[in-house]
Amino acid sequence: MGSIGKGYVHIYTGNGKGKTTAALGLALRAAGNGLKTCIVQFMKGQRYGELEAERMTGGLVTIEQYGHPGFCSIGDEPDPEDVRRATSALERVREIMQDRSCDVLVADELVTAALFRLVTEDDVLSVIEGKPTGMELVLTGRGATPRMIDAADLVTEMLEVKHYYAQGVPARPGIES
Repeated sequence: MGSIGKGYVHIYTGNGKGKTTAALGLALRAAGNGLKTCIVQFMKGQRYGELEAERMTGGLVTIEQYGHPGFCSIGDEPDPEDVRRATSALERVREIMQDRSCDVLVADELVTAALFRLVTEDDVLSVIEGKPTGMELVLTGRGATPRMIDAADLVTEMLEVKHYYAQGVPARPGIES
């Protein structure tokens, strides 16, 4: 593995498009510099283009999905199966941090998992606090709380100004999926 110095905590949040895309861009940049990135996707089990692209990185980027193939919806009580899957993903993130098995760790949609009450805000904060020196940690998802924002080193908010979804354009392969 490479050397990135101390390593920092990034949060990509907001209602706009581009949170996961920004994290994938960072993973691609890291791979181009010989750094290994592990991506743990909370709440995602659908086929996305990045799953195919992963094979092209020669093992420098790995992606593990812990969601079911459909979409999780926010409700009064979270589905116990979604909670179980998110708990498994959280355990995997902690294992990767403990093993130091990558230079960059992306917990994709972990922030959203807290918003949907699949994990707690304290779970997210414990991941941030548990980040080992020498590892970059990226959290993505809507709804970052003030405590999460305070705990991070870099926070970017994606602001939706205009989106073609409003005109009924579905997700397109290679662009949104």
